[in-house]
Amino acid sequence: MDLGIKGKRVLITGGSKGIGAAIAKDFANENCMLTIVSRDEGRLKQKIDEIGGTAKGHDYIVSNLREPGEPTRVAQELISKHKNIDIVVHNVGGALGQKNPLGKVEDWNSVWRFNVGVAIEMNAILIPEMQARSWGRVVHISSISAELGEPLSEPFGGALPYAAAKAYLNAYVKGLGREMAKDNVVVSGVMPGVVLSQGKYWDKLKDQNQQLVNEFINQYYPIGRFADAEEISPFVVFLASDKASFASGSIMPISGGRI
Repeated sequence: MDLGIKGKRVLITGGSKGIGAAIAKDFANENCMLTIVSRDEGRLKQKIDEIGGTAKGHDYIVSNLREPGEPTRVAQELISKHKNIDIVVHNVGGALGQKNPLGKVEDWNSVWRFNVGVAIEMNAILIPEMQARSWGRVVHISSISAELGEPLSEPFGGALPYAAAKAYLNAYVKGLGREMAKDNVVVSGVMPGVVLSQGKYWDKLKDQNQQLVNEFINQYYPIGRFADAEEISPFVVFLASDKASFASGSIMPISGGRI
C-alpha cells in the first residue's frame, strides 16, 4: 500500500528508544526524512545511523523538552532549518514517579507538562505552517490508562496523575482534531496498553517478580502478554499517512483487549 508520505519531513519527540525508535524505523522504511528529538545524543546518533544517516536526509536535535522554553526553541529551529514539517509524532511522556492521588499540584503539573504541555507548545508553532499548505498530520501517543483512571488503591494500581494527563491529552486531540479538519491537518492519537521496553518499569519488574507480572497479565490482558513497540508503530505511521484523511480527532486503542 502506498501511504503517500514518501519524502515527507517527520518530527518524532522521544524517538531514540522504545516506541519512538520503532516509529522512526517504520517512517524511514516509507522513505520519509526524519528529525528525532531526545535528551541522549549517543542514542540519537545511533538511531540516525541505523535508519540511513544524514545522507537520507535524517537529523536530530538534543533537547530535554521538559525544560522551560525548550519545546518552543526546538519547534522554531525546525521551521528555520526545514521550513515545512509535514508530520509530527508526540511521543514524550511518562509518570515521572508521581503516584500520590493527593500529591502537590506542582507534581501534577509536572506530569501534565511532560505528557500534554510539550505537545501543545510545539503544535502552536508547527500546525499553522501545515494549515498554510493544507496538509499535515499530528499523532499523539496517549495511553489506555486515560480510560481506566489507574487509581493506586486498585490491585496493580498505577499513577493517577499520569492517567489524568493522558485523559486531558485525549480531550485535546479530539477538540483540536475538529478544529483542524477543514484544513486537512489530521490530529489523532493512539492509546497503547503496556509496551515492554528495555529498562522501563515492567521490564525491570519481570526480572524481580515474574509471578506478579504474570498475575497482572492474567487479570488485565486477554491476549496473555504485553506489546512490543513494533506492534504499535505501524498504527502511528498509518495515522500519519494520506490514507488517514478521515481520521480527524480519532484516538485508537491498541491494548491487547485490556480489561
